[in-house]
Amino acid sequence: MSVEPGRYPVGASVTVDQLESAPYEVLARLQAVEPVSWIPAVHAWFITGRDQTIEAMRDAERFTVDDPRFTTAAVLGQSMLSLEGDEHIRHRTAFAEYFRPRAVRDGFESWLGDEARRLIQAGVQDNSIELRSALAGPLAVNTITRFLGLEGVDSAEVLNWYQHISTAIVDLSLGRPVSGLGSAAVDSIRERVNETLASDGTSSLIATIEQGGHLRPEELAPAVAVVMFGAIETSEGMTSNVLWHLLKDPETLSRVQEDRSLVPAAVEESLRLEPAAAVIDRYTTTSVELAGTVIPAGELVTISLLAGNRDPDVFAAPDRFDIDRDNLRQHLTFVQGPHACLGLHLARAETIAAVHAVLDLLPSMALDPSLSSAPEGLIFRKPASVTARL
Repeated sequence: MSVEPGRYPVGASVTVDQLESAPYEVLARLQAVEPVSWIPAVHAWFITGRDQTIEAMRDAERFTVDDPRFTTAAVLGQSMLSLEGDEHIRHRTAFAEYFRPRAVRDGFESWLGDEARRLIQAGVQDNSIELRSALAGPLAVNTITRFLGLEGVDSAEVLNWYQHISTAIVDLSLGRPVSGLGSAAVDSIRERVNETLASDGTSSLIATIEQGGHLRPEELAPAVAVVMFGAIETSEGMTSNVLWHLLKDPETLSRVQEDRSLVPAAVEESLRLEPAAAVIDRYTTTSVELAGTVIPAGELVTISLLAGNRDPDVFAAPDRFDIDRDNLRQHLTFVQGPHACLGLHLARAETIAAVHAVLDLLPSMALDPSLSSAPEGLIFRKPASVTARL
């Protein structure tokens, strides 16, 4: 890609390390003066303007995921995440009814609370608990494997798959060498899907979807891999991030502890401040003009949900964790348009249940800063550790 020298000075100065570890200031500068910019460090056009972000997400004809370079498809295979039009609808329809609010409420609401409490009780050691590894990760895994009826796996095994898949996607996005661990993880998921179908008969969701006829047999394993990956990535990040924000803000934590009706607001504000998936990728199908910038056809466009969620024209003091905002749900974290997150109701229910369980079982807790870290990551953002002292 040839770009006129000096045309995007802010974009030219951006580094991968900034986007991974300290993105907020540079994203704000881009949003203010280069809402559509070329960033050589990631070899992509970068959208930080909120209006342009919404336009690109909603317009699947000009901004598509159906491109052989799409990294998630390269790692996981073709699925609803990498298809458009009728094919996308066919793949999405296979799972859609099971993610509806009533299905989530009836099938998971009670179980989620019990499972979160079980994990917390098992995770406390030496008067402290690391909440990402003891609660957020296992709860995300156990929820989606229960949802699918997937047999023969445990949470540690699935988290291992997930880490390898995430690493492969990030490495591929940045042009780094990609190990075979990601593809091996997808192969392991395919084996478990086949084992479930062979042993389960008709009771699991996997078997139900296979018999429903929406997906061909060879499409089922990639579809399950995408659902698992999306569910774990979204929910582990959501839960880890909101617990991080609450523990970093004792005043808000105390308010939420005293008034549990504030838990959903805390979750939404955390979703706004720190989306678990900070960016999404699209490819232009034609020459596109956005905010006075012309992006040629066939170009990679990276859309920053993190920047769109901190637009100062929409959210006052956008870098502040403020659960009293009257427009909390105007965040873009679950994406808009045809590729809006299918599992948002399950993800919300899971994270809300986790927060309630933490407040129930750990009423007196404080963040251990020496064993905790802030959220980070170019694509997937979450803290490496959220350790609470009891």
